[in-house]
Amino acid sequence: GSAPDIAGTDHANPLATILSAAMLLRYSLNAPAAAASIEGAVASVLAQGHRTADLIVDGNHAAAIGTRAMGDAVVAALQGH
Repeated sequence: GSAPDIAGTDHANPLATILSAAMLLRYSLNAPAAAASIEGAVASVLAQGHRTADLIVDGNHAAAIGTRAMGDAVVAALQGH
């Protein structure tokens, strides 16, 4: 969803939108390598332990990063691929 109640608050999880771009590349634009790069970057960021508040399992929301930081982490991981 669009989550208008948290728009502009740096609390939204951008990973679904980022992975939707990977789906677009894979299934509509016939660019599986680019899709795999995005998917790999997201997997790498999660493997490093980065989480937005909605993905925190242990309740330690102080460790959560915001929307911008998560997006920046994915971009940094993409640049490393």
